[in-house]
Amino acid sequence: MARLNTLKQTIGYVFLLGAVALSLGCSTQAARQDPADPVALKAFAQTMADQHGMDATAVESLIRDEAIHQQEIIDAISNPAEALPWHRYREIFLTTDRIDAGVDYWAEHRELLDAVEARYGVPPEIVVAIIGVETRYGRYRGRHRVIDALRTLAFAYPPRADFFRSELEAFLVLANEEGMNPRTPLGSYAGAMGVPQFISSSYRAYAVDFNGNGRRDLFSEPADAIGSVGNYFARHHWRAGAPIALPATLDSTVNEAFLDSDLKPKHTVAELKRSGIRTDPPLGDEQPARLLALDTGNGNEHWVTLNNFYVITRYNHSPLYAMAVFQLAQAIKAKQP
Repeated sequence: MARLNTLKQTIGYVFLLGAVALSLGCSTQAARQDPADPVALKAFAQTMADQHGMDATAVESLIRDEAIHQQEIIDAISNPAEALPWHRYREIFLTTDRIDAGVDYWAEHRELLDAVEARYGVPPEIVVAIIGVETRYGRYRGRHRVIDALRTLAFAYPPRADFFRSELEAFLVLANEEGMNPRTPLGSYAGAMGVPQFISSSYRAYAVDFNGNGRRDLFSEPADAIGSVGNYFARHHWRAGAPIALPATLDSTVNEAFLDSDLKPKHTVAELKRSGIRTDPPLGDEQPARLLALDTGNGNEHWVTLNNFYVITRYNHSPLYAMAVFQLAQAIKAKQP
């Protein structure tokens, strides 16, 4: 009961803090262009009251009057970078500047990265590469208010409206748990936030207070950001010391069955070998494996990907993303003293 009372007091206080956050002209323009159904907004606010003890009127006012629908968010999510061919996607992330900045980030946070590896088994280069791909090591964390992004997608993007309503719910609960003003955090067009770009549900489930100061702060505390990436991978069954992916050579035409769109490996290395798919060095026959074809702009290159590669796709469900993280990690590690 004390927790519930605190929750009610916190949400009321935090909502009151931003009552005059937007100009009248901006609010009027947003209202004219807003495609959200007022009935759906009210129903969501009531759900927050029923399930989390929040003030329904305050929640409705926040998402109806203060959060702003943004068409550019719809446009961005409809044309993600992951739709690019590999050779164009790769050149975004595998740059000299990003590699060198990763080397510097590793040097700056070496003790933290070593501590995270000791606790979670995730090597420094993978943690550094994740943060490098996501936010250029914390420099670019997104320019959209999280509340705007989630409100826009929850009520004006039918293909994934249910998912983003659940994320909006998680965000408002998170704001109370962590003492955030829900109007303040900036993030990506999809509502990911902080140095490691966690969505709200992931923040609640996987963020850790790695420095033990009583807060889980992914915005301003490197220990928590780095530790939370390690925890995320460990909770998704990262295997310390296990391989991630290896270039593959093919003895014959590719068996399309091995290029299944399912990211989780469902064949074995032995099955791939019997079809003329080989790696150097060779892998253990019983390992779950998947064949991946990447468009180089001049034909395909092939890779055999393994469990740890699949774990990287739990962060972003794209094989291009996972390969960019993997190759960036290799490049950063290669430049270590």
